[in-house]
Amino acid sequence: MMNRILKQAIFLSIAVTAISCGDKTKRQLQYMPDMYQALPHETYSENELYENGQSAQKPVAGTISRGDVPYEYPNTNEGYEAAKKEFKSPLTAYTLNSKKGEALYGIYCVVCHGKKGDGQGPLVKNEKFLGIPNYKDRDITEGSIYHVLMYGRNLMGSHSGQLTIEERWQVINHVQKLRNDLLK
Repeated sequence: MMNRILKQAIFLSIAVTAISCGDKTKRQLQYMPDMYQALPHETYSENELYENGQSAQKPVAGTISRGDVPYEYPNTNEGYEAAKKEFKSPLTAYTLNSKKGEALYGIYCVVCHGKKGDGQGPLVKNEKFLGIPNYKDRDITEGSIYHVLMYGRNLMGSHSGQLTIEERWQVINHVQKLRNDLLK
């Protein structure tokens, strides 16, 4: 019995060695073909298991992602003016973080608007952009700043992809602080 097992083991090792020592330029035996060739899958492909025939269901119209708050004001001058008058910060004294707002302002805004909000950031000083406004020269509110962060305005692009909703409000708080300092 032991002799038979030993013979089978020797035969198996010779067979594996012979297969693995074959011509490397030619296609070899595939042990798990699914690992070599992925089977494509379309997310919304047809599937008879579902009522409407789709393998995945699309979200219901009007669905909002968790944690996302829709911004109701359109990207128009009327939307800007409405946001300027009506839109207010939802942050409370407990959730407001002036250090975070200052840090985010330093990352996203200083290069154009400057550390003081006077429109004299490094890009303006090097004449890469001209006409960046001084905060004290603008009639701005929480809502108007939020609208500009959402959609952009004039030379300024949208920052809605870089800042979360709470971070936008933190930056707005810092911008208002800078504006108040400039008005003194």
